[in-house]
Amino acid sequence: MRMVLVLALQLLYLIGVLGLTIYGGNALWLTWQRQRAQRKPAPARKTHPQQWPPVTVQLPIYNERHVAERLIDACARLDYPADRLQIQVLDDSTDDTRAIVLRRVHYWRRKGLDIAALHRTDRSGYKAGALRHAFAQAKGDFVAIFDADFAPPRDFLLLTIPHFLQPGDERVGFVQSRWGHLNEAYSPLTRAQTLALDGHFVVEQAGRQAAGYPFGFNGSGGVWRRQCIADPAVGGWQTDTLCEDLDLSYRAQLAGWQPRYLNEVVAPAEVPPQLIAFRRQQFRWAKGSIQTLRKLHGRVWASGWSWQARLAGLVHLGSYLIHPLLLTLLLVALPLMLLGIDPAPHLTVLSLASFGPPLLYAVAQRTLHPHVWLKRWAYLPLLMLLGTGLSLNNSIAVWQGLFRQGGQFLRTPKFHVESTADVWQRSSYRLPLDAVWFGEVGLLIYALAAAYVAINTGTWGSAPFMLLYALGYGLMVVVGLWQARRPAPNPKRPRPTPSSVGTSIDAG
Repeated sequence: MRMVLVLALQLLYLIGVLGLTIYGGNALWLTWQRQRAQRKPAPARKTHPQQWPPVTVQLPIYNERHVAERLIDACARLDYPADRLQIQVLDDSTDDTRAIVLRRVHYWRRKGLDIAALHRTDRSGYKAGALRHAFAQAKGDFVAIFDADFAPPRDFLLLTIPHFLQPGDERVGFVQSRWGHLNEAYSPLTRAQTLALDGHFVVEQAGRQAAGYPFGFNGSGGVWRRQCIADPAVGGWQTDTLCEDLDLSYRAQLAGWQPRYLNEVVAPAEVPPQLIAFRRQQFRWAKGSIQTLRKLHGRVWASGWSWQARLAGLVHLGSYLIHPLLLTLLLVALPLMLLGIDPAPHLTVLSLASFGPPLLYAVAQRTLHPHVWLKRWAYLPLLMLLGTGLSLNNSIAVWQGLFRQGGQFLRTPKFHVESTADVWQRSSYRLPLDAVWFGEVGLLIYALAAAYVAINTGTWGSAPFMLLYALGYGLMVVVGLWQARRPAPNPKRPRPTPSSVGTSIDAG
């Protein structure tokens, strides 16, 4: 019986190690593909058309009192022919955001802009439902989408629309820009998040494009060809996953439409300053990605893509499987050590592939910030701890994604935080501690116990890994608790209220 238990535990541990090796190797492969593409001559710059096509800008919003004005005003100032620009504010809000939206919409309508607020009393389908509802009223041949935390630059449409219009671009279904960061320097947490986002866009998205692999629309900061969304073979916006963007982009590519990623076009956005808000965002992305994998894996594998592209697509859709693999290694390591087995030798399989993610992030920073890349890359240890600490949260999301379609779309609160002087802790959108936090406390204790056993049983090779888990969960527990404390009664600089922001803009 003991032998069977040992073999079962070792098999689970080996599966976890091999799974992580695949994803580490995938990071190396995408980095190589991206670097190889960099050595090729730069493509010719897309020229402006003689006549710009009509474009609809859609802004899905739900309870975003702090950032709704910033988003609407940024989009209202887009540099594009006014007679060919329509803005739809898809406002499902149930708080005072609705009044803020109506005030700004009326202001810009008086300025002569074609802008309207579309309010649904039934939030069915959440963001995907709002986009589907508004699509019938969209006038544009192309549809740009910006979430509430974005502030697109004035020339965004001038830089993206030409990529649909040149000869040979007739089957380009969507264009995705790179996300920038409005509050990167706010805290070490925002620094670590932006390091991860830069790696995703600069290397992963660019690498998949260079290799001819499928990649996803990121839900914001991009433009769709209306004809692509309306194509019966694509199926339009659907509400059975929490990643409606990833789902639609893969269905579009399976129907023969082409994606395009533009690293040189940047759409700045705000990243969550609250750790629990970031964790909620990751939960939705993880669950939605796995739901999309569950929904489309058969179609991807049966597609006419090359076997490399099919495999790359499945790895991409299943990227959040990393987290249950990480959790499995922790949970299995302790009983293995208690049974006298050192799990550390299995980790030698990861020796080469483990260089993949650090190299990916280094290349991204070296590309974007060649003179200060090392300083920015120095937040990698914090990002590694975040990835480890998120393993419980994202494992729950993966489990739900494997067995449930749809689900509640829990928004990530935005606070209009752009500088270190901005205060978000007094906002009613701030999230409280939840049940997952208590689970992280339990895993912190478990990881410390595993580290203690490793040291006392002489399995020294496993001790650093157990301590890494302890630090990761400790980060989630301590920072989560610290940010959940009661805010100071007199902050140094209260965040501007929506009315004061609107006043300053009107005066300008």
